[in-house]
Amino acid sequence: MSKLDLNKFGAHFINEEFELLYKTTSKDFQNLLGLNEFQNICHSYKQGIQKLEKFSEKEWFGTTQVIWIDQNKEKAIQLAYDPRQVITGFYLKPFITYDSDKRRTKNQYRMPIRDEWFVFWGGTNEFDNYHYAYENQRYAYDLVRVINGVTYEGTNLINENYFAFGKDIVAPLNGKVVEVVDGIKDNVPGKMNEQYPTGNYIVIEHSNKENSMIAHFKNGSILVKEGEHVKEGQLLGLCGNSGNSSEAHIHFQVMDRPQFEKAKSIRIQFQNHLEPVQGDTVTSWPLDDNKMDTFDKIENSLTFTDIVLTIPKIIGQYFKG
Repeated sequence: MSKLDLNKFGAHFINEEFELLYKTTSKDFQNLLGLNEFQNICHSYKQGIQKLEKFSEKEWFGTTQVIWIDQNKEKAIQLAYDPRQVITGFYLKPFITYDSDKRRTKNQYRMPIRDEWFVFWGGTNEFDNYHYAYENQRYAYDLVRVINGVTYEGTNLINENYFAFGKDIVAPLNGKVVEVVDGIKDNVPGKMNEQYPTGNYIVIEHSNKENSMIAHFKNGSILVKEGEHVKEGQLLGLCGNSGNSSEAHIHFQVMDRPQFEKAKSIRIQFQNHLEPVQGDTVTSWPLDDNKMDTFDKIENSLTFTDIVLTIPKIIGQYFKG
């Protein structure tokens, strides 16, 4: 296998060293895509690209993920490679941003959690946040619990084996509960309920005409009712695996109206001006501990292949369609 300095990937791509790049890809990648097809795709995509610059880089589940963008910020390449510098992922996609990125919530929120959670989707581009393409959920977060690099222990077919399942979900800010849906069964992990994509969920109305939505509660666990006023940090219910979800997780977003189908998602301003993105851990401590939210990078041992097989279908189809 040919070795390239992937820190200089941009130059390799501009110089059309596509065969060398291909020889740096994994066997699994090569089984999916032949050399000629890879070269043709790269050559076609390169049209109009004069320069590539590194936009972001992070270590995520044992894999380095780098986004390169062109001189006009119109085309992007996401590269993923393992510690041996073997390319395991290669994703070509237009780099799209929206003016709504400039608007933030007037209120400052906390994450609706206790304990440490992992941001699986979150950010202001489609690479970090698949929700970004959809206006009504553009700035949503999907959170899972990760311990020692995995989201569950034992068999992955039992909800109770997932570290997120049954964990506390709390109010992200003072407000009035305006919608509650409960009574939807939790899925067997790996199966999703497309009929009720949000599963069991709560919408809370806050000041400044902002509404938070938290979805995928555990069946029967919601403790509040419509019309009830809640305080920041108050227990609302427990994390579940209801709706269009194949693994226990929390979906959290803020929007400009209570009806999420008609709403516009608003980029969340968090307390202490923190801004978590995909790959961060998030921790919201109980208020009486006098501790502020903290966001730190997580390091763990899952490979990119493990992620594809175990986590992302949690989140993959939520709210689409």
